[in-house]
Amino acid sequence: MADSTRQIGRQGENAASDWLIKNGYTVTARNYTSPHGEIDIIAEDEKYIVFVEVKYRKNSVHLSKYGRPVRAVTSAKKQHIISAVKHYLAANPTTKKPRIDVIEIISTQEANGFVSLSIKHYKNAFGE
Repeated sequence: MADSTRQIGRQGENAASDWLIKNGYTVTARNYTSPHGEIDIIAEDEKYIVFVEVKYRKNSVHLSKYGRPVRAVTSAKKQHIISAVKHYLAANPTTKKPRIDVIEIISTQEANGFVSLSIKHYKNAFGE
């Protein structure tokens, strides 16, 4: 992965982590890697252990070209995430219910130079 792509991904993950914390979650891990794939963020609330895939688009040009970020979670990507979640849970048993979410972030450069973020949280995104 190119450094600029990695940096953009990190920015999206930082924004998603901040958003989760502000909304009552505890972030317990980031960039968890298993033989099956990577989980961007692992967080918890009182009831769930949440495995979060972060999808980020830097501006509306990318949005019109590639579609909404959440659409980038292909069925193959879903299978990798599910396998990574199973690997994590086998190594880290918990009594909390597992849930897989997607956080979609779209950034827009404003005329005044500020960057605004639109964040949408899709809970139980895979419906499993």
